[in-house]
Order: sequence, then structure tokens, then C-alpha cells
Amino acid sequence: MFIETEGTPNPATLKFLPGRDVMGGRGTADFTGAAEAEGRSPLAARIFGVGDVARVFLGNDFVTVTKAEDADWQRLKPRVLGAIMEHYLAGLPVVEGVEEAVEDEDFDAADGEVVAQIKELLDTRVRPAVAGDGGDIVFRGFREGVVRLRMQGACSGCPSSRATLKHGVETMLRHYVPEVVRVEQVEA
Repeated sequence: MFIETEGTPNPATLKFLPGRDVMGGRGTADFTGAAEAEGRSPLAARIFGVGDVARVFLGNDFVTVTKAEDADWQRLKPRVLGAIMEHYLAGLPVVEGVEEAVEDEDFDAADGEVVAQIKELLDTRVRPAVAGDGGDIVFRGFREGVVRLRMQGACSGCPSSRATLKHGVETMLRHYVPEVVRVEQVEA
């Protein structure tokens, strides 16, 4: 099994491409600690088990790993590669069950058409680019012209994520959806 790795705009995060489905068409999963992964994702739990891992994000065909602040990629990367390889060779599932946590979205029902336009633009123009960098972007709400989005994976905590939201996503949304005044990043 050959696993490719790619850097991301976030220096604390690497993207691992195992050459096979990770989440497939089942969305994404973001784990901010070992306790959160335990019992939900054998793959994420195994990666946290190598130590020095702060976050694991599971995408369609990639795994994004964020290292602990004082960890060194030169030492950590081979351990993460080994954990991913061992997981797939063992034939274990990536996630247990497929119960996806449905996050509440905050918007007025009267803005349903505008929200649908925003989500369509995010899904077709933004998410593919963000996934290319090892992350995801999730719609969280729309009130009084303000779009609230949550960054996941490599994009969570990335130094350039706020600039991406302001200069990229906000500019595009304001161009195509006149009701959008600004974009804000939310943590949960």
C-alpha cells in the first residue's frame, strides 16, 4: 500500500492520501481529540494512538492530521503513515455506524431561497478547493446578511483561513448573492 502525503496551507497539518475511499460519499468527520474518536472511528483512534496528534479530519479520499504544537513532522509523519497502513491492512471500518451528527443551522425560513443559493455556491465552488487543501467548510447559518461558516480539517486553525473567508468566499458570495453582507467564521 502506497500512501501519498501533501502539505497544506496550515504548517501544522499534513494531508494523507491512501489511494482508496476514506469516507466515500458519507460526508466528513472531524475529531479534535482521542476521546472524541474512541468508539466512533477506529482509523482516527489509531492515528491519535501514535501520540502528538491534535486533530484528525476524514474526507472523501483523504485523511488530514494536525500535529500537537510541540511535535515534529519528521518524527510524527512515519508513525501516522504506519497507523493508516495498519488500519487498512486490518480491514477495519473507517467509522463505526453511519450516524452523522446533524448540526443545527441558524436561519430564518423566509431566507430559504437565499440559503439554498449560498449552499449551492459553497458546494460547487468552495468545498472542492477547500478539500484540495485537506479541509472542509460547513454552512452554519445566515442572519441579517451575515453568513456563518465553520472550517474543518487543515482549514481549522490555519493562519490563512480568515483571509480565505474574507477575500475569497465573502467576495464570491457577495457577488452572486446580493443579500450577503459579510462572512464570519464560527468554531462550532
